[in-house]
Amino acid sequence: MELMKEITGKQVKDMLLGAYHSFEKNYEAINELNVFPVPDGDTGTNMMHTMASVAKEISAMSDTAEAGEVGAAAARSAIMGARGNSGVILSQLLRGIGKGVAGKKTLNNTEIGKAFQFGILYAYRSVAKPVEGTILTVARGMAKGAYQAVRSDNVSLEDVLLAAIRSGKEELALTPEKLPALKAAGVVDAGGQGLIVFFEGCLAGLRGHDCQVLEVAPRAASVKLGVEPLDLEYPYCTEFIVKGASVDKKTVSEALQGLGNSMIVAVIEDIVKVHIHTKNPGNALNTAQQWGTLHDIKIENMRDQHENRLFTAEDIQPVKHGVGVLTVAAGEGIARIMHEMGAAEIISGGQSMNPPVEDFVQAIENGTCEQYIILPNNKNIILAAEQVRKLLGNSKVSFVPTTNMAQGLAALLHFDATRSLDENTVVMTKEAKEAASGSVTVAVRDSVVNGLEVHQGDYLGILNDKIVCTGASIAETLEKMLSGGDYELLSLYYGADLDEEAAGALAEKLEAMNEDWEVEVFYGGQPLYPLLLAME
Repeated sequence: MELMKEITGKQVKDMLLGAYHSFEKNYEAINELNVFPVPDGDTGTNMMHTMASVAKEISAMSDTAEAGEVGAAAARSAIMGARGNSGVILSQLLRGIGKGVAGKKTLNNTEIGKAFQFGILYAYRSVAKPVEGTILTVARGMAKGAYQAVRSDNVSLEDVLLAAIRSGKEELALTPEKLPALKAAGVVDAGGQGLIVFFEGCLAGLRGHDCQVLEVAPRAASVKLGVEPLDLEYPYCTEFIVKGASVDKKTVSEALQGLGNSMIVAVIEDIVKVHIHTKNPGNALNTAQQWGTLHDIKIENMRDQHENRLFTAEDIQPVKHGVGVLTVAAGEGIARIMHEMGAAEIISGGQSMNPPVEDFVQAIENGTCEQYIILPNNKNIILAAEQVRKLLGNSKVSFVPTTNMAQGLAALLHFDATRSLDENTVVMTKEAKEAASGSVTVAVRDSVVNGLEVHQGDYLGILNDKIVCTGASIAETLEKMLSGGDYELLSLYYGADLDEEAAGALAEKLEAMNEDWEVEVFYGGQPLYPLLLAME
């Protein structure tokens, strides 16, 4: 290959498409480097999907586009398509590189070196507390290698990439010494390995290997609640809040049971939230008025809603108003519950299916509220939520850093549409932090976590986002996880792999385990996790 000291827009495209192709081949191997045995090891998947957004965007560009134009398009599409923490960090690297090449028709080696430095700066800014032994450590090592290479005489771009990859691999090999969890698991950092895969792909694309224009599959759109069949018997979707109530959930449910279907009731302290499909909303409201004062009454004729679906989005121009909640939900049951509790917008996502930044932005821009509070409900979606806030501005978007479903529900219960964005965020954040959560899943690999020896196929008990026990069955795991807990109410949300009868049997065992516990069972429909729990 002849000496190459500058690169054109076409070659930038080839490199980035090569990177995407590299992730297609290697994302599963990156996923396998996940330290923890829970089935959330989607670092490679998130980075691949982020690059898929880039590939889709730049594939549509002309081969005559300037390098700076391709860099800008890549940065923009990476940010909008970023999934999970690793995807957000990768997008920020691309954003920094895009800034470094802005306005350039072609790039020389010095400019490439500066672009690397911009990439590292933006990546570090994306993480509140950078940790050594992660993708950031590897990125810094690669930037150092590239910087040293460009200072040499008669060096080609291929040489620069080779130097970056070589120094990156050296840093990657040291990650287990910098993070005890990696050393205990006997693996290198997954995100760092993903960065190597990215640059190996760029090198292949530059060389003309496997870097043809790819046919990028369209990314799955954000999923909202499914459209129900038109209910002619109970056509009015009725929602309301009762304040100053002194009534329990059982009493409310029994009083309204005969008035309709699709009923969901939530009670917290002296506040009752109700959703019901009924043929006579007045009867439901009259009944509820016995318990306290009525607020936030909303009655919609589902026949009208059904007819409105015949119009295009251009025909219906929603009027935006007030503050709303945009929440992430894993499972149709949990999504429905959150909707009935007041969430204005719902995006499907969770373990191993982190939604991209673009899904949040589209949901907010197409939503009916002027301002939104995001509930990510998963630690690997928090950076994406923070990116959305940066893109749309603090005056329009805030987020509560909820790491699990229980925290999301606790925050949502304390949302008050009459309060401001900032007031709601403060209150909801406080309540989320105090929420107790649990979950049961199956280990996908052998590991040692928190001193526990875990074997593939074991059930894992996770309490407040920490693996605390293993078991041979769900029942055994629940007993170990909850033993000694000072709870009054346990809410079980059973997943797609568990049926109602089995969930009910588990609830009975828990009540027998502690007579002071009241156990409720709900259909969650979430994948990978047979049970999610919220404890009060």
